[in-house]
Amino acid sequence: MALYPELFKTMERARWNLASDVAWERFDPAALSDDQALTVKMNAITEWSALPATEMFLRDNRHDSDFSAFMSIWFYEEQKHALVLMEYLRRFRPDLLPSDEELHAVRFEFDPAPPLETLMLHFCGELRLTRWYRRAAAWHTEPVIRQIYELVAADEARHGGAYLRYMQRALAADGAAARAAFARIGVLMASAGRGGKPLHPTNLHVNKGLFPRDTVQSRLPDPAWLERWLDEQIRFDARCEERVERAILRSLSALLGEHFESVRDLNRYRKAAAAEAAAGDRGSPGDGDRGGQRGGERQGEGHGVVAGAHPPPG
Repeated sequence: MALYPELFKTMERARWNLASDVAWERFDPAALSDDQALTVKMNAITEWSALPATEMFLRDNRHDSDFSAFMSIWFYEEQKHALVLMEYLRRFRPDLLPSDEELHAVRFEFDPAPPLETLMLHFCGELRLTRWYRRAAAWHTEPVIRQIYELVAADEARHGGAYLRYMQRALAADGAAARAAFARIGVLMASAGRGGKPLHPTNLHVNKGLFPRDTVQSRLPDPAWLERWLDEQIRFDARCEERVERAILRSLSALLGEHFESVRDLNRYRKAAAAEAAAGDRGSPGDGDRGGQRGGERQGEGHGVVAGAHPPPG
């Protein structure tokens, strides 16, 4: 089922113009602190890392031309997010504009990973990032950057909706393998805040050969900035993280036709789904030739976007 043509039309209608839809004339220099401006720089560089993520998506989804076509939308809008943040700095804090070297540092190769798990990971990442940017808009006091974060947050929410459409399609095509992949990553991402470090695609290890400098955040000018931004600046606290967890559980409840009240409920489902997928793989020896589309078949191969991440035991 082709989703790209419809998603293109939907996102084209919602698209904002960097030149005319941002109220640049409202800038208030007295309302922007040095610390606030520095976080704009770090987020601009982080958004630039959509470049290697897109290269990963295209490489690992060669079997799926429709999803690969959708990447043209996602990549354009993510790079536009980097660009609008850099334009803000260029106009108002040119001393903090990222250098070419700082931008290029976050372009590095990601190890291959199972496409279904990567899809779910990025869906959860969009849910979390939407809420981070909404908190950033509330934390900032300068009106132009507040508007920019609101625009970008709305884009991220739409991206999450698009990924959800592809997850629905994957369920119809891949059944048990998709259920197992989505449940596994759902447990991981919904549990993330309990370990004191919310997981997002930009702070996961993705290249075994480059460890420990194999996360996007590790390649920023200040690798520790994200935790400081979340904990001390926008104050994305336990209550905020609970909202992310609930959003993941609600989305998976609707997607999988189950009711998940807690991560424990989802983990029980994960075990059953994994067993079902394993039984299906054993019974279908010819089904493994689909470019790695099945969620469990490349588990443990390479480093991958879920490397070192495991659901809770039991």
